[in-house]
Amino acid sequence: MNIPLCNFVANRYLYIMIRVNFDTLGITTTIICAIHCAVLPLMLTSLPLFGKNLIDNLFFEYLMIALAAVIGLYSLTHGFKKHHHAKTPIIVFGFGILMLILKQVFHDNQLLFLIPGVISIIAAHMLNIRFCRITGAGNNCTSDGCKH
Repeated sequence: MNIPLCNFVANRYLYIMIRVNFDTLGITTTIICAIHCAVLPLMLTSLPLFGKNLIDNLFFEYLMIALAAVIGLYSLTHGFKKHHHAKTPIIVFGFGILMLILKQVFHDNQLLFLIPGVISIIAAHMLNIRFCRITGAGNNCTSDGCKH
């Protein structure tokens, strides 16, 4: 009976189960933001009648932009530093975040900024995934110092 081997297998399984793919998380938060910004106003137009202001809540809007920026920057800089060294995903991502910020500044024309912003952020994460897979990292990163 070899207990250390069983512990190793159990710990490895737990590690694989809780590992987070930050590109997927970034895409998910961007899609949630897009749904909030584009679809929610269409479905919840009656909320102001009841005194609810979920649609134009500036705190929530900036929180979602900040969340997308933090997750995206972590994911893309990790891919850049540890795997592919391509700047294209970071540049595309920066353009997308800029569009989301401009959406807040020019609120009357928010769809003009929202759609290219969301598409750019998702494209940046997809490019990062693609470049990581091309270099052999993919979802099973094994480079030195890589802990995901």
